[in-house]
Amino acid sequence: MAEQDNRAVLINETRQRFETEYVPAKSDKYDSRDLERLQQDDSWVDNFLIWRHDSVDETLKMIDESFQWRKEYAVHDLTESSLPKWLFEVGALYLHGYDKEGHKIFWFKVKLHTKDAKTQFEKKKLVAFWLERYARREHGKPLTVVFDMAETGLSNMDLDFVRYIIGCFKVYYPNYLSKIVIFELPWIMNAAFKLVKSWLGPDAVGFLKTVNKNDIQEYISAEYLPPHMGGTDTFKYYYPPLVDDDFQTPLCENGPIASEDETESKEEIDMENKENPDSNEEPGPSSKKTNLTDQMSKPEETDKVDSKAKNAKKALTTFKGLLLHISPAEELHFGSKETGEKKCLIVLTNVTKNTVAFKVRTTAPDKYRVKPSNSSCEPGTSLDIIVSLHGGCAASLQDRFLIMAAEMDQGSGTGTQELAQFWKEVPRNKVMEHRLRCHVVESSKPSTLSINENALNIPAKTNEDLHLKVTLYILICRLHLGSKRVCSPLWFFRISLVTALSSQS
Repeated sequence: MAEQDNRAVLINETRQRFETEYVPAKSDKYDSRDLERLQQDDSWVDNFLIWRHDSVDETLKMIDESFQWRKEYAVHDLTESSLPKWLFEVGALYLHGYDKEGHKIFWFKVKLHTKDAKTQFEKKKLVAFWLERYARREHGKPLTVVFDMAETGLSNMDLDFVRYIIGCFKVYYPNYLSKIVIFELPWIMNAAFKLVKSWLGPDAVGFLKTVNKNDIQEYISAEYLPPHMGGTDTFKYYYPPLVDDDFQTPLCENGPIASEDETESKEEIDMENKENPDSNEEPGPSSKKTNLTDQMSKPEETDKVDSKAKNAKKALTTFKGLLLHISPAEELHFGSKETGEKKCLIVLTNVTKNTVAFKVRTTAPDKYRVKPSNSSCEPGTSLDIIVSLHGGCAASLQDRFLIMAAEMDQGSGTGTQELAQFWKEVPRNKVMEHRLRCHVVESSKPSTLSINENALNIPAKTNEDLHLKVTLYILICRLHLGSKRVCSPLWFFRISLVTALSSQS
């Protein structure tokens, strides 16, 4: 708490001093949108402070330089259409894939770059375009820069351009740099890259990694490396369209989720249904549409989860968009193969007066099943989406999900064909997008029920086994009650049954 208070004091001091010491004399050199963001976005100011080791004086100088650059390059107004088409067609710069830490990769294919003073400014604007596009979407998540220098020669070497790219991270996008990976640096350019180290400075020189085909996989796995780097990624850059974060439609659209996890538990689910004929559980997450007023009047119903979603990790945070509120706000938490958490729950709430169409895309379509992945949400209702790992697949930090949403006209159909046509016609600027990262939980917490419950399926052969199972049942029920979750009658039925068996033994 004390640390948060200290950060708040530094952020406020930075804002106030910049407003009084810099803005009056240089207001014409700043974009008003940057000044407004400086007053509203704590994390942005904090990133400047972190990059300057909490020195407010140095931070102010950095903000001043950054803001002047943003105004000069018109960063706020950089769009795909504002840049020459040939810049994108060359394919020297683009975003694609993730490193082993889950950081997006910014590729610079040096062999496709030619030093040319006449086009240098436009090329620098292209760098700004990609970095700003990423920054707006990922909100501070660091990038890994890869200089692919395979098959490059002196004609491709442009130290001014390299220095500019480094400067973007050193000054203009603080705390956004994860590492710089230089692949197959030609020996003739060794002297030149000693200058690069000096530009990074002593604090940042550790970010620089010089690699070849034998050791690049220390930082980037084969699935995101092209074949000439020893990888298996078949991605080939082409334009148009613009590379859009590699999101694809999951294999399972709106059909049943057929993961091995569900197949194994089908008999158990059927047995529970027989034991609880009066159960009030909803028929399924894909069709669950609950009126918000009903949710408020019947809070106990929020704990009812469909049998397919019972092990899904519940969301705790919410992103409040113009069309949908999305929970969780940033991360889906999966377990490793050891911890076994294979499902996550995404809750969408329509906050508009019209039906909202949505679809879910992912960077790893072979690994996940999403139900529903392409549907609609009625006004004032909430809808559950189950994200399930397929078979023996494991989640990774590189995996991402994209939720796209757009408001439909009144009276529009919501069938499969109508939705397909709607997405073909809806203007891009009418589509709300929100991205979710994957977080892998390496170790289970004591309050995690999904693992403890599995232990209850072990047959009891002795009185000691029965006693252990009764103890586990009681423990789990206490955890349910401790987290304010309602225990179903099935839990007490099981306890009574096992207790009776124990006494008979």
